[in-house]
Amino acid sequence: MAVVGRAATRSSWLPVGALLMAMLSFTSGASLAKRLFPVIGPEGTTALRLTIGAMILAAVWRPWRAPLGLKSWAPVLVYGLSISGITLLYYMSLKTLSIGVALALQFTGPLTVAVLSSRRRVDFLWIAFAIGGLVLLMQRSVGASRIDPVGAALALGAGACWAIYILIGRKVGQDHGPAITSLGVAVAALVALPIGLAHAGAALFQPQVLMTGLGVALLSTVASFSFEMFALRRLPTQTYGTLTSAEPAVGAMVGWLVLGEALPFSQWCAIGLIIVASVGTTLTAVRDRRNAGADLVVN
Repeated sequence: MAVVGRAATRSSWLPVGALLMAMLSFTSGASLAKRLFPVIGPEGTTALRLTIGAMILAAVWRPWRAPLGLKSWAPVLVYGLSISGITLLYYMSLKTLSIGVALALQFTGPLTVAVLSSRRRVDFLWIAFAIGGLVLLMQRSVGASRIDPVGAALALGAGACWAIYILIGRKVGQDHGPAITSLGVAVAALVALPIGLAHAGAALFQPQVLMTGLGVALLSTVASFSFEMFALRRLPTQTYGTLTSAEPAVGAMVGWLVLGEALPFSQWCAIGLIIVASVGTTLTAVRDRRNAGADLVVN
């Protein structure tokens, strides 16, 4: 019995570890991407990450085998455009924002989707936490400059694209399975590549730039997606949503350790408030779904 218990505990920790690795991969990829900005800018970095990532995912998932009718292409195109919007706007925000702050602002997208999908009064509490975090984030604190408003607007725009990604991705994924993700990334790459070429030109094809771009794609697209899919299939929705809410804090830690992006105490508090709001909305949404299922059984 003890052996079985230890095995069960070990197996339950595996998806949690995989989700943590997904967050570390994504945020580490962002820190690596920032090193490319002086050479090819966020536009060129977006183009490299999505193009290389699309090629790798296509080789793994073989999306051409997914049967798609004419009606199916419209949501796939929207799905791909949302991926492109998330990546480009997020990277552009990183020109003036730290990774942790940008992620915290971007998290308003899924947070809004979660709040709007629930009908409980307690959601107003989570909205208050989120608004409080955003207000605190934008305030000037001792020893730190005020958050750049343009960078903040870009991160919030990435959050809006993330909300669209969640809504359309749920339908696309249910209809066509994981192979559709590689098609979405391919669409995103087709959108981002001309923008990157127009901005960076031949600098995109420098060997060192290509190697760094490969690292960004492997970390932020391939590794992050693979670890996340492993965790998503094995963790309850409540656990998955709660743990994912910690991503801004993980991003802030990685930005501090890798890039020296030290945050003042007020910004750590602001990120904490947004994480509390995300955790709260996740728990409320899961409770609502359970209650709805119980009502169906009773009726």
